[in-house]
Amino acid sequence: QVQPVESGGGLVQPGGSLRLSCAVSRSIFSMNAMGWYRQAPGKERELVARTISGGTTKYTDSVKGRFSISRDNAKNTVYLQMNSLRPDDTGVYFCRTEFPDMTYWGKGTLVTVSS
Repeated sequence: QVQPVESGGGLVQPGGSLRLSCAVSRSIFSMNAMGWYRQAPGKERELVARTISGGTTKYTDSVKGRFSISRDNAKNTVYLQMNSLRPDDTGVYFCRTEFPDMTYWGKGTLVTVSS
């Protein structure tokens, strides 16, 4: 399986935190970039954060200062740490990995922020 696999979603109260994981089956050293996207109910999929290997990371304005991307090379895993969660962060979160020859999407993990 070459699709990335997301995990870590769940139900959390407003103000809480979650850490999403994206397990990458190909070596992340050969990855050009990866991104986290989300799709809220009834809305289009949107970019949350995208990092270019060896370069910069960009975050959508609504998550700046609250979300951060990190990676564990030994585990071939990329994380999205989400703090100070708000109800409008609710949605299915997808991992997208970009390699020189192919781009892959995971199937997503559901995050629900609600009291």
